[in-house]
Amino acid sequence: MSKALFLLPALLLTLSCAELQQVASQYPQINTTISNADIAAGLKEALNNGITKEVSKLTVTDGFYKNELVKILLPDELKKVDKTLRDLGMSSLADEGLKVLNRAAENAVKEATPIFVTAVKNMTFTDARNILLGNDSSATAYLQTTTSAQLYSKFNPVVTSSLNKVGANKVWNQIITKYNAIPLVKKVNPDLNDYVTDQAMKGVFKMVAIEEKDIRNNLAARTSDLLKRVFALQD
Repeated sequence: MSKALFLLPALLLTLSCAELQQVASQYPQINTTISNADIAAGLKEALNNGITKEVSKLTVTDGFYKNELVKILLPDELKKVDKTLRDLGMSSLADEGLKVLNRAAENAVKEATPIFVTAVKNMTFTDARNILLGNDSSATAYLQTTTSAQLYSKFNPVVTSSLNKVGANKVWNQIITKYNAIPLVKKVNPDLNDYVTDQAMKGVFKMVAIEEKDIRNNLAARTSDLLKRVFALQD
């Protein structure tokens, strides 16, 4: 994204009238007196948009499972379990095991989204200005760095409940029991609660980052006057 706006007058001399109009439409007027409060409000609006627009996509059926950007795959420890079950003709059980992990994440995100909304409110004026002039994912990275520990402690119980709610624990107890009963295999005892929590959080932050990048780079994505004024500062 160009930051050399001082070169614009020289560029305009080489353009036709029609081209001038096109260029002008790409560079909204920058309000140099915009307050820290407005900057913070703009960043918060952008993040809230990401949560509302992008994270909501994860809460529907197959929101994780059929979204290749965030689909939860098996951890390394369980890949050998999956392969062994398929080799023994139990592919349907292996498929169900993968699906219910994603179902648990979809269900958990639906209940945990307000946690992210609350976290956005804690951003300071100074943080907001620094983030605004950072890279395409600065706001998301800030949110991830400053809230992950707290979010995990609140998110994990929701995931645990969701694993039970969608029957994931029942399915995986069956899978692990069958696998551990196979002669000569090394027994496994995965912590699915921890794994799904971690993967679900990564998925949420990834979707928020998509919306942030869009607002930073796509003028049409700045759907309010506040977003237009604030993000014009980093163009």
